[in-house]
Amino acid sequence: MIDRIPLGDILFLDIETVPQSREFNTLPEEAQELWALKTKYQRKDEYTPEEFYERAGIWAEFGIIVCISVGFFLQTQDGRTFRVRSFTGTEDELLREFSGLLDSHFAERRHLLCAHNGKEFDFPYLARRMIIQGIPIPDKLKMFGKKPWEIPHLDTMELWKFGDYKHYTSLRLLAYILGIPSPKEDLDGSKIRSVYYEKGDIGRIAKYCELDVITTAQVFLRLRNEELLAEDEIIYINVQ
Repeated sequence: MIDRIPLGDILFLDIETVPQSREFNTLPEEAQELWALKTKYQRKDEYTPEEFYERAGIWAEFGIIVCISVGFFLQTQDGRTFRVRSFTGTEDELLREFSGLLDSHFAERRHLLCAHNGKEFDFPYLARRMIIQGIPIPDKLKMFGKKPWEIPHLDTMELWKFGDYKHYTSLRLLAYILGIPSPKEDLDGSKIRSVYYEKGDIGRIAKYCELDVITTAQVFLRLRNEELLAEDEIIYINVQ
């Protein structure tokens, strides 16, 4: 039961991804061919491989992670706080820093990772990109040989499904129906690529990512029928 899990044992997270290259025609010829084959059934006859490339960030084989944001609850004498920080930089740098956080502060058996649609996207994407970058996968992202109840992952979308595996609900919709302030008012996922490659505004992307983490935590609280976070309970950690 999720209401029995200590909030301090959960690391909430979200990732933002973009295509590996700014333009399709800058990819090596073999990569272009493999992209065309990979997306053949999704594209059908509606898009050329080049037109469809703006969506390449969805696939770990053709995308990169440009931001990882995390949040965790901390109980203090004055009450609870929710601390949020982001990892940016090169993909190698941010993955190593994130892995270091897991190994140093969230490595115990009781610790869990939580994301919205994390089991289908964030968790496997992180593991795949770590393999591609030659980074050892931290225990919290290792799935091999584990029984379902041994995997330390929570997914707010899965929790909302209540066993209905056909049901997809976006974080924005879930926040709306649960009375949670709307996340990502400044951006939406379709704009991340242009903000990254055309404007180079990683700070704006990090803020967008952090809002998702906060909203995921708020949804989790509502699923436990607990009081939502107040604005003064949220602390942003700026790491130089």
